Amino acid sequence: MRSVTRIRATRVIRRGSGADDEPMTRLLPRPWRVATVVVAAAWLAVTVLSGCEPTTASSTAADASAASSSGTTSSAPASPETTQDAASPGPSTAAPSTTPASSPTPKPAPKPTATPKEAAPGTALAAAKLLTVKGRAPRTGYDRDEFGPAWQDVDRNGCDTRNDILGRDLADVGYKGGTRECVVAWGTLHDPYSGTDIDFVRGATTSAAVQIDHVVALSDAWQKGAQGWAEAKRTQLANDPLNLLAADGPLNQSKGDGDAATWLPPNKKFRCDYVARQVAVKRGYGLWVTAAEQAAMVRVLTTCPAEKLPKSDPVPGPGGADLGPSHAPTPKPKATPKPTKKAAKQPAADVYYQNCTAVWDAGAGPIYAGDPGYSRKLDRDGDGVGCEYRP
Repeated sequence: MRSVTRIRATRVIRRGSGADDEPMTRLLPRPWRVATVVVAAAWLAVTVLSGCEPTTASSTAADASAASSSGTTSSAPASPETTQDAASPGPSTAAPSTTPASSPTPKPAPKPTATPKEAAPGTALAAAKLLTVKGRAPRTGYDRDEFGPAWQDVDRNGCDTRNDILGRDLADVGYKGGTRECVVAWGTLHDPYSGTDIDFVRGATTSAAVQIDHVVALSDAWQKGAQGWAEAKRTQLANDPLNLLAADGPLNQSKGDGDAATWLPPNKKFRCDYVARQVAVKRGYGLWVTAAEQAAMVRVLTTCPAEKLPKSDPVPGPGGADLGPSHAPTPKPKATPKPTKKAAKQPAADVYYQNCTAVWDAGAGPIYAGDPGYSRKLDRDGDGVGCEYRP
């Protein structure tokens, strides 16, 4: 019975073998058959469980070796999984990236504005902040004559204020003969308002090229305290050299009665000096400013915080006085000359000249502002000197 079973098994094995296979002469012992089944089941389980896991380098090499040894080739296209497995030697072992995802860069916070330092005492900026602030009063009642006759000889140096300022501010000055070097006939103005040079020549049609500007306009002063002053104080302001500058005529006309809030010199390099003068005059005479005016003053002087507050601006020449706001000179009494045998006839206090011919016929030409008989009709250019030439 046992031999028959073996023969049948042998036949079965032969029947399942290829035509070229050698006949099996014996069967595997039963324990090996069991082990073979177990290994095959284990291999099948591993294959099922691993699914699409990439093939290791060793298995790939073994498969390639088996294929080459068998001499058979497969015409079926490689699957994407197999191609990927062949390109990759094994599962990636790279550590996950620890770089955080990019986020928008926050904008830096604005730097805090530095608190400006207190203005140093004695500077124009410090004085500007201390000026009294009020509203502008009405211009009602203003007239140039409220500040006295134009261009008086307030310092008693024998020359009117206009010529004092021309002599101070012009270069290469020439004087009219017979005027004791008082009446300026020509010169060159280095104009502070425009930054240009202007040739000045005295004459009916040329004198207006250079005018004398009141740094604090008289109308502005009238609306900010001067209308309540005595006439003598207003006259002092109108002739104070600190408040007067020779300037380009058209620019002076464009200024009008503007303050720092409405008009500044086109020459920006001169603005600190100009505003410092305004502050000095208003502080010295007790004039107030509007809020807008003070803000403009502070804005200009902040660019030059070390700008000093000017105190005075004297005029040259014999008897030239330092007419700062609080330094008005007291005129010294003149000594009475001894009478000569033929004393010159003194003109009466109520002298009246109809025209310049009458002035020169009386021996009074040229006639200066403040002299008996002087009137504006005799001084057409308003420079304080009437009837400059003999008709």
